[in-house]
Amino acid sequence: MRDTGKEADWEKEKLTNEWQATVSTEQFNVVRRVYQQERLNKDAEYQYPHHPWSRRVKVLVRSCGFGECLGNAVPIIKWLPKYNFKKHFVHDFIAGATTAVMHIPQGLAYSLLANAPPVTGLYMAFFPMLVYVLLGTSPHVSLGTFAVGMLMCGKCVQQYAIGTEENPAQYTAVEVITVLSFMVGIFQLLMWCLRMGAVSTLLSEPLVSGFTTGASLQVLASQLKDLFGIKIPALPTNYKVINNVIEVSKRLPSLNWVAVAISFITCLLLALNNEHLKPWMSKRVPIPLPTELLLVVSGTLISKYAMLHENYNMTLIGHIPTGLPLPQVPPLDLMGYLVVDAFMLTMVTYSITLSMGLIFAVKEKYEIDANQELLAMGASNLFGAFFSCAPFCASLSRSYIQYSAGCKTLITSLVSALFVLVVVLWIGPFFEKLPRCVLASIIVVSLKGLYMQILDLKKFWKLSKLDAIVWLISFLVTALINIDVGLFAGLIASLGALFIRSQTPYTCILGRVMDTDIYLDIKRYRAAHEIPGVKIYHYCGGLNFASKNIFRTKLYRKIGLLRSTTDVVPDDANSVITKDDGYNRSESYEWDHSASNKLQCVIVDATAMSYVDAPGIKALVGVEEELANQNITLLLAGPSAPVQEMIERFNTLEKERLNLLTFPTVHDAVMYYKATSAKKNGTDITVTVPQS
Repeated sequence: MRDTGKEADWEKEKLTNEWQATVSTEQFNVVRRVYQQERLNKDAEYQYPHHPWSRRVKVLVRSCGFGECLGNAVPIIKWLPKYNFKKHFVHDFIAGATTAVMHIPQGLAYSLLANAPPVTGLYMAFFPMLVYVLLGTSPHVSLGTFAVGMLMCGKCVQQYAIGTEENPAQYTAVEVITVLSFMVGIFQLLMWCLRMGAVSTLLSEPLVSGFTTGASLQVLASQLKDLFGIKIPALPTNYKVINNVIEVSKRLPSLNWVAVAISFITCLLLALNNEHLKPWMSKRVPIPLPTELLLVVSGTLISKYAMLHENYNMTLIGHIPTGLPLPQVPPLDLMGYLVVDAFMLTMVTYSITLSMGLIFAVKEKYEIDANQELLAMGASNLFGAFFSCAPFCASLSRSYIQYSAGCKTLITSLVSALFVLVVVLWIGPFFEKLPRCVLASIIVVSLKGLYMQILDLKKFWKLSKLDAIVWLISFLVTALINIDVGLFAGLIASLGALFIRSQTPYTCILGRVMDTDIYLDIKRYRAAHEIPGVKIYHYCGGLNFASKNIFRTKLYRKIGLLRSTTDVVPDDANSVITKDDGYNRSESYEWDHSASNKLQCVIVDATAMSYVDAPGIKALVGVEEELANQNITLLLAGPSAPVQEMIERFNTLEKERLNLLTFPTVHDAVMYYKATSAKKNGTDITVTVPQS
């Protein structure tokens, strides 16, 4: 059979190549007047987009009718009546059962990271999901326990729920994690009310990658004692990786060899499954093999019948209650101590969950409402806080398994929650004899993807040195000090990198390419040549109070009015990493009065000027006056409509006025200069521009 898809692609590529070959050999002559911006606005009938308040109120009332508001706030009202039972239910049921199988071992294991009872992880897979199914918009994410979030909870539990003989704890571990869940829910609901769904963009990709990689080392260090079957004293909250390694090393002579053997076998089987068996099975069976659950069941049975606790002093997970917990109000007097930790948890859990949801949304071509996710997660965390739940988050591994198993809608999450409910009601006590080293092995191996993120550093180093520095700061501070300190340091580094980029905008001098109206960077295009007597300064970025001095200094350096006092030729690469101001940043400059004899006109190309404020316009006014004193004309080319409108508002409110002639394109400004310099009528001449 012929591959019709490949033939279609080949035919399309052939037609494209023929079209490009035809167009590249033709020339088009465009004949029009040389426009000033004011004349173009008149001919093109420019009008300021104005929406009266009456119209805005009508639109708001129409879009916020009771039915529309209810449908937007509770999405299940929209998609459930359209649910195709015959087409989707089998897929959702299989995916839900498969995910539930993963919830059981991970729920039990990750609860240890939070220093909470093992059943906490099972509660988190049930109670919050009942609310998220009603309000959520991401069907493919598997919400519940996640290593990083539970470790952050564990830090708070250790601080406020694990006391000493001199200072006994006033709160239980469950009370601490429920207060965290309550406060995270409140924060997320406040963010929803303020429509702050885009706030997660503050956590850049280098920050998240470095932070989660550092947190994975925190998780690994916290599980060493269970992997080796030894007991260590309570450690300070900071420098836990270093302290854990030191304490475990001291007690290696007294390690439990049975625990070491079980840990080694469990890690080996999990690694072989993940690297070899799982890829082989995925090509033949749509449902993944529940290796983690099989190991948990096997470990429980071996521990029970071999009496590992009695004979070999193995540490077990202990009591798992049956039935559902009674709703209880968290101890609200603890809220004041956990504000910072709860806010950090809010940012981390929301960012990771939204990122996972967007990945699947792109694959399946549906929309994720970032603000609605805040409502769904906030309400779910608030509800779960009354039922012994910690703040929940999307799990990377479970989400991919849920997606691969054929999930179609949020019915998958409901099915998964019902399966977990069965375990909570009747099967939970079966796992009481499970050795903790088995759960520690599951945790350590399941985080392989986070460990491997250390390779991201090489990628970020090649893409941007600043991003690599953000990654390193986030990783090192998180791994060596603490997770909350690491997140804060990474956030500061990310904002610092953003500020540095805003302070190093891309600037260059443009030249004309042959006899066209195309103007390019003369340092990058050898065919672009400067026009005698004219400097075309291209500025990319915002012109505001923070960048006005940079704009002015770079402009004077580029056009030659400021020259270096040393013999070093300035570097004009203009990237964030290269030395845009010259080889030596301490290099000094002086005013070159002779340069003005060769220069008659400066054109500022504002096509890439994203924003301008009042101080930025004042800087332009100052530049205009300084150049006028040197008998140099300043023209503005290609400003966007918002920039033009801001200039107009400035001229009506301030005594200082910006009286620059403005043109829609650089070529219009060049033609105007040539015409006026030749003593022609600059606004009415007609030119023919060959474009190849």
